[in-house]
Amino acid sequence: MAEGETERWIAELAQLRRELAELRAEQRELAQSVQELAKTFRALAMHFGIASEPYPKGKAAEKTRDVPGFA
Repeated sequence: MAEGETERWIAELAQLRRELAELRAEQRELAQSVQELAKTFRALAMHFGIASEPYPKGKAAEKTRDVPGFA
């Protein structure tokens, strides 16, 4: 493989990594928005008497981890 071709592949790989990082950031923002929306709907359902307060989950359920996908 020629040196110029190798540099082109390296540049393309770097661009793909940047795009992947942007997609993951957008995915995290979307996941946070969905959580906020679910929390709002839950609060509205409780307010209107459609639902009741669920049992609290254990601390193990609230682990902070990376968003699935794009791994």
